[in-house]
Amino acid sequence: MRIAITGSSGLIGTALVRNLRADGHDVVRLVRRRPAAADEVAWDPTGRRLDPAALAGCAAVVHLAGAGVADHRWTAAYKQELRDSRVLGTRTLATALAAMDEPPRVLVSGSAIGFYGDTGDRRTDESAPAGTGFLPELCVAWEEAAAPAQEAGIRTVFARTGLVVARSGGAWGRLFPLFRLGLGGRLGDGGQYWSFISLRDHLAALRHLLATEGLSGPVNLTAPEPVTNREATAVMGRVLRRPTLCTVPAPVLRLVLGEFAQDVLGSQRIVPRRLLESGFAFADPRIGDAVRAALAS
Repeated sequence: MRIAITGSSGLIGTALVRNLRADGHDVVRLVRRRPAAADEVAWDPTGRRLDPAALAGCAAVVHLAGAGVADHRWTAAYKQELRDSRVLGTRTLATALAAMDEPPRVLVSGSAIGFYGDTGDRRTDESAPAGTGFLPELCVAWEEAAAPAQEAGIRTVFARTGLVVARSGGAWGRLFPLFRLGLGGRLGDGGQYWSFISLRDHLAALRHLLATEGLSGPVNLTAPEPVTNREATAVMGRVLRRPTLCTVPAPVLRLVLGEFAQDVLGSQRIVPRRLLESGFAFADPRIGDAVRAALAS
């Protein structure tokens, strides 16, 4: 297939481009600068500029672009950037796809389990409503921005992603150096649930969403068994053979991270019901599998 991808320079996008091309797919990368290669198409996500003709022949689109949630402290300006990069970018893309003479069959649009807010220790699947707070409100607006594609009859899937376990890049990539130095430890009391997925399972799941005709709407991209921060910390220590005696008290996290600390300390026990029901098989269902897969990559 000819597949267009936004966010192709990020952790997941870079890996997905490589993965798809290895299987012979023709990948078109949407970039926010002047194209420098034949496989690049320019777009301005927040300026709402994308020529529908540039995507001619694309059978599928994977939309991964968006500013990093944990890249900066959540000032009012950065919260607006987080929102604009997702909501305006998604609306720009969906509007262009809807205007195509022959639109793609499927749009897989990025989202996040932040949609559900703090779920405590309750196992939560795609049937749950949105939570409250900045991230849930952002995710709701992010998904709603894809409406033009849905209204044009394009099968649209929202990939609600959990914590991607990868050695470099993403939130987990920042943990590995700390644990290697013996500076890893639990955050707060460690009782909050973390819903994770290995990078290779995430890539396989995205391709499953592209290929599975019956799937549309929200799909959680998380491993089947979420673990607490305390359990994840213990596994990281065992696999890396390092002590995990350090802890970061909740007040310190709030001082350093500001508003984002409430999401770091919040609990999300999210399960991938729709992914499992559609026949997807995880290569790394347990946290130890995911950590070892990241180290081997």
